[in-house]
Amino acid sequence: MKLATARLAQIALPLAAALALTLTGCSKQDASNPSASQPTKTALPAQPYEAVASQGKGFTVGAMMAANTVYVLFDPQCPHCGNLWNASLPLHGKVKFVWVPVTLMNAKSGPQGAMLLAAADPATLMTEHEKSLLAGTGGISASANVPAELEQTLKNNTALFNSLKVESVPYILAKNQRTGELVTHNGAMDSAALGNFLGLTQP
Repeated sequence: MKLATARLAQIALPLAAALALTLTGCSKQDASNPSASQPTKTALPAQPYEAVASQGKGFTVGAMMAANTVYVLFDPQCPHCGNLWNASLPLHGKVKFVWVPVTLMNAKSGPQGAMLLAAADPATLMTEHEKSLLAGTGGISASANVPAELEQTLKNNTALFNSLKVESVPYILAKNQRTGELVTHNGAMDSAALGNFLGLTQP
């Protein structure tokens, strides 16, 4: 009986760890590209929201005329980012989102991020990409030959992410619509939780 209990504990602990991971995000330690996961030593911005607003380069979706902008730093190879994208879709009529790609996970992150940045219709392409990624088929096909300008943009975005001293994606920065206060969040959440987090609904 003791042996069976011990065996159950051995099984349960990894399962609990895996479950915890599914509730958070993709961390630098999850990356299969070691060089991409190394943080750049930079000073923490005094105003992180303003730093991302002025330095981050992403694609804009949702309510273009909205007063407040929600910034999401994400890696195209992160499934948690895919879940957050899907959760954000019902809010596109109320909120302007800027999705800022970074390269933390693997060799596909850069080419896919560049393709999303260059897309004429990034919302449609992002939905297609995340559907493929969450289905386990790797996301959209993208050429490994990334234009130099887009490659530099992705490097700058990743350096900005590292300067925030954040360990995982997706990472959200916003100003709560009810309070005007800066709010940040690591990881995915469902549509209802996201709406409340952004101050679109009452808690």
